[in-house]
Amino acid sequence: MDINEIVQQRTAKLEALSAKKVALYPANVPEHFNIGRVLANFEEGSKVTLCGRVMANRAHGKVNFMDLRDTTGKIQLYVKRDVIGEEKSALLEQLDIADIICASGELFKTHTGESTLKVLDFTILSKALRPLPEKWHGLKDVELRYRQRYLDLLSNEEVKKVFLLRAKIIKSIRSFLDSEGFLEVETPMMHDIAGGAAGRPFKTFHNEYSMDLFLRIAPELYLKRLLVGGLDRVYEINRSFRNEGVSTRHNPEFTMLEVYQAYADYEGMIDLTQRLICHTVKETLGKEDLIYQGKAIDLKTPWSRQSFAGLVKHKFGIEPQDSTEQMLKKLQEKGLARDKNRLSRSQINKIVEDELEQEIQFNPVFITDYFASLCPLAKNQKDNPLISERFELYIAGMEVANAYSELNDPLEQRKRFEEEIKDLNPDEKKNVDDDYILALEHGMPPAGGLGIGIDRLTMLIADQASIRDVILFPLLRPIEQQEDKV
Repeated sequence: MDINEIVQQRTAKLEALSAKKVALYPANVPEHFNIGRVLANFEEGSKVTLCGRVMANRAHGKVNFMDLRDTTGKIQLYVKRDVIGEEKSALLEQLDIADIICASGELFKTHTGESTLKVLDFTILSKALRPLPEKWHGLKDVELRYRQRYLDLLSNEEVKKVFLLRAKIIKSIRSFLDSEGFLEVETPMMHDIAGGAAGRPFKTFHNEYSMDLFLRIAPELYLKRLLVGGLDRVYEINRSFRNEGVSTRHNPEFTMLEVYQAYADYEGMIDLTQRLICHTVKETLGKEDLIYQGKAIDLKTPWSRQSFAGLVKHKFGIEPQDSTEQMLKKLQEKGLARDKNRLSRSQINKIVEDELEQEIQFNPVFITDYFASLCPLAKNQKDNPLISERFELYIAGMEVANAYSELNDPLEQRKRFEEEIKDLNPDEKKNVDDDYILALEHGMPPAGGLGIGIDRLTMLIADQASIRDVILFPLLRPIEQQEDKV
């Protein structure tokens, strides 16, 4: 039977029930327990009311055995027609798998020991006109899983576990930072100047003020304004947006944790990063190590360090004093940046980091000694002004965190903004953020700042190879553009 015939049959059932004045989508739901709580505190003979989705329906003469499931668990229903009466028996005939019902009755154990509800009464809360998918298989269905995540969650218990784990990860991060005296804040998602990180922004327009705006690429500059305002420890779990490519590690809309601590530096952020990630792994998994894609990750601290300046000199011959043109030429000599006559420093940095990712060790490693020219918001090392006080954390060869000692000199910051703008390609031009400079002129304490990619951290902890598997609704190509329609 094809899907259209199934929908027609179910629609006919709906119409028949509606003709009998059966309310199929009632507004009021009886007071009820969740299934997980009932199973955890099971007491034979207790009378309970449960709500959930019918996942299976097996008829044996005048008895039906059904599986009822909600978010917290699944329980068997035992429905005897001479117990529920003629009217509800007729309603039972119109019931389909995937319908949502409310069932009241008495708890008991079957002779095999299965926890079961003997149903005394039930009502339909929502009639499903389409069936649940039987099983997922093949590449086309992988695409469908992302497009119809609601079906993926219903059909695949392991998928649901990933997103329950993601919620635990975020909760654990919050509890850790709260216990360290950090204040959770919210900053704007629409900016008049796209700043705080390198990235191409999404543009929008505000009608009332007739002004162009950008979805934020990072909340950094607003969070540092709060340091100026005397909030010494702040963090935000934020949604950010970058109008760039899509891959197993990139989604245009993503979740970041950003943390700022006054009177700290990037060494303090190294300590905070190690403690935060180790705490989160232990709290969510109940252990102190990770297995990612079949390989063990050793989280014992302190984590190792490697020099970015040393790596790029060895691999590309690039040195911190090189101009943009010199860097580009050296990359081209190595067969990279082909057919490019001009690239900004941030684009060159992206090419370099993509190449280095293939060589970075699997266990956690802090990549330090970034060129000052690539870090316009970071302080430089005291004994080497060509190198910044910055690190990026890689785990399993994937960038997970980025941090530095925050630049708080307003004159130097303006100079760097102006140099950065000069280096941009024409289609990337933007203005200096004068309001942020104004804030710095009022005095910002020395501080350390840290950004951690929540999606990538979840990939590691949940052992998922693609970022799409840890984002409930990842951005997808329009269905009409797919080569294989789903």
